[in-house]
Amino acid sequence: MEELAAEAGVPVRTLRFYRERKLLPPPRRQGRIAWYNEHHLARLRTIAALLDRGHTLGGIADLLAAFESGRDVRELLGLEGALSVPWSEETPVRLSPEELADHFEGDVTTENLQATLDLGYVALDGDEVVHVSRRLLEASSALVDEGVPLASVLAAAREVRVHAEALAEVFTGLFRTHVLSGLLDHTATGADTSRPLSAAEVERITGTVERLRPIAKVVVDAELAMAMERRIQAELDDWRTARTAAPKEENAATEAEAEREAQPEAVRPAPRARPEAPSGPRAADGPPPAAP
Repeated sequence: MEELAAEAGVPVRTLRFYRERKLLPPPRRQGRIAWYNEHHLARLRTIAALLDRGHTLGGIADLLAAFESGRDVRELLGLEGALSVPWSEETPVRLSPEELADHFEGDVTTENLQATLDLGYVALDGDEVVHVSRRLLEASSALVDEGVPLASVLAAAREVRVHAEALAEVFTGLFRTHVLSGLLDHTATGADTSRPLSAAEVERITGTVERLRPIAKVVVDAELAMAMERRIQAELDDWRTARTAAPKEENAATEAEAEREAQPEAVRPAPRARPEAPSGPRAADGPPPAAP
């Protein structure tokens, strides 16, 4: 395996990964020795070429399975090339666990790492961590630097994933219903749907998808930008309303308090005059003396 890896120019762990994914056939065993040959080397070069063309490992596995079963792979290759060219244009990043922790200031807990694995953002490859997107890694790190906990970033990512899947379904349904179906000659009534796609059909599909790809990105980017403007403006309006209402309420409370303090002095009734006590004996001491 080490010799095959050196000849193909790939790490040994990559060969083991391909073996686990059934992309590389098993070697010929002779006792405890595993023998690889030119067929294995050719398979590795084919995988590398398909990866360079933008194919996914899952798509490559389907193509190789079709080839091995004797099926015509020209249609699969044509459609795979037309429809599976990466839209994301993301660059994977290889990190050590320590480097990953440095990106998030020690916020890489077991729970956060599991959430990241569930989202498909990272994969473990031996002693390294492979992040699927440099842009997402940098964006997540920037949010954490601004004080957003990594757990909250990942929770938001799950919500964004749901909305992104819904948007992708809208566009794929639009293309499938109104564009792609009209490009296939053999979808016409009475046509033989079992025959492979012609080169002309594959070329039309490829050209159409290439033209529609930037349109979808423009629409999503424009709608998101306008939605952010609306939400931010609404937040600013709420903030201004709260700032304006607070002094009014404070002034009203101050005026009411001042009025309560001033009113008792202004409208306080004069004290009722009490009759002077008689200088002679009180009624309780007996009647006053009779006049002479």
